[in-house]
Amino acid sequence: MTWIGARGHARPGRVVLGVVVAMLSALVPATAGHSAPLYPAADPDPIYAQPAGLAEHRPGDVLAVRAMPPLAMFPDTSVTLIQFRSTDSTGDPIAATTTVLQPNNQPADAPVLSYQHIINGLGVQCSVSKVLYTDDPNLMVREAVFWNIALRRGWTMALPDHLGPNYAYGAAKLGGQVTLDGIRAIRQVEQLRVAHSRIAMAGYSGGGMATAWAAALQPAYAPDVEIAGAAMGGVPMNLVTMLEGLGFGPHPVFGLALAAGIGLEREYPERFPISEQMNPRGLAARAAIANACTNDILSVGAGHGILDFAATTSLVDDPRAHAVVEENSLELYDGAPTMPVFEWHSPIDGLIPVDAITATMRRWCAAGAPVVTQSTPTPDHLTAAVLGLPSAVGWLDARLRGEPAPSTC
Repeated sequence: MTWIGARGHARPGRVVLGVVVAMLSALVPATAGHSAPLYPAADPDPIYAQPAGLAEHRPGDVLAVRAMPPLAMFPDTSVTLIQFRSTDSTGDPIAATTTVLQPNNQPADAPVLSYQHIINGLGVQCSVSKVLYTDDPNLMVREAVFWNIALRRGWTMALPDHLGPNYAYGAAKLGGQVTLDGIRAIRQVEQLRVAHSRIAMAGYSGGGMATAWAAALQPAYAPDVEIAGAAMGGVPMNLVTMLEGLGFGPHPVFGLALAAGIGLEREYPERFPISEQMNPRGLAARAAIANACTNDILSVGAGHGILDFAATTSLVDDPRAHAVVEENSLELYDGAPTMPVFEWHSPIDGLIPVDAITATMRRWCAAGAPVVTQSTPTPDHLTAAVLGLPSAVGWLDARLRGEPAPSTC
C-alpha cells in the first residue's frame, strides 16, 4: 500500500515505515522495568532549567540574559547567553537557550546570522553554549573558522541550542521552532541593538535540518519573523528513507540512529515508547549515551545494528510511531519557505539520501520559493560542508545586503 501526501507526492508505505520503526525501537534502550524514557541529567545552572509560569509567556519572550566570559578564539567579541520561551513538538511551552557572539563596537542594526551548529548529542554538555567553553576539536577545526569569517564581516552570530531542553536529537521540527523563537528573542535584548537588523539563517547536516525546518515553518509558525534567506547544506530531508538505508546489519554510524531513537522518545513519550522494545544490551547502550556527545555516541554504536539491541519490534504496526517519523521528515511536510533558499549537498552522500533533498527542493521551487541549489564534487558528507561554505557565505552576504535573490529553479 502506498500513502499519498496532501500535495499528491508519494509517501512511504506501511512496510517501509514498519522497517524504520523496528529499527528505531531496536536502537533505543529502556530504563529498568521498561518504563519511562531516560532524559538527560539536569544541569545545576538555572539558565538551563524550566522555570515556572512558562505558559504565561509568548514564544520568543526573553526569560534570562547573561553576559558570558570572552573567548580567545573569537577576539574582540562579546558573548551573551539568552534563555527564551519556545514550543515543543506537541505544542507545549518550553525554555530554550541561544548564545550570541557580537563584534565589539558593533553599530546598531548590523546584520545577524542565526547559525544552527551541528549538535549530535543527548546531554546539556553537547549544547553550543557549553561547547564554546571547552576544547571540542569539532568546533575548533570546523565551525570556529567560519564563525570568525562572519564576525569579521560585522555580523552578529546567534547560535541556538536547537535540540531543546530534553536534547531530543532526531526531533527535527522542534529544531526549527527553537531556531525561530531564538531569533524572536535576540531582537528583544536591548543591549544587542538588533531589533531592526536584517537576519539570515545557515546550518549544515543536523544544523541544516534545523535551518531547513525553520525556513519551512516560518510562514505558519512565525509570520512576524522576517528572514532575508536561509542557507542549508547536507540536510537529512527524510528520516524514513535515511533510517531505512541503515539496514539491519552493523553500521559505523549506528550510534547516531540510536541517539535519534532516544531523542524521539524523549519528545514523543506516549507515541514513541521505544524503551519498551529493548533487550539488556540495548538498555546498557542507552544508559551509556544518555548524556553523551558525538564521539561517545559513535563509539558505543560502532559495529552494531538493530538486532543487537532489540527485544521486540511490536511498534512496527503502531500508526502513532509511524506518524512521529513522518512528522519529522521535511520532505513530507506540506509547507514551504517563502524566503530565499541556498542549498548545497554532495551528489553521492554516504549518510544523506540525496533523492529526498532533490524532491524537497523541487517542491519548494514549485511553491514559489527562490531556490539556488549547488552540488559539491565529493562523496564525503563533511568535506561537502567545507566545499560549499564559500558559495554559501557569498550568497548570505548578498541577502544581508538586501540584494535580489537569484534562483536555479
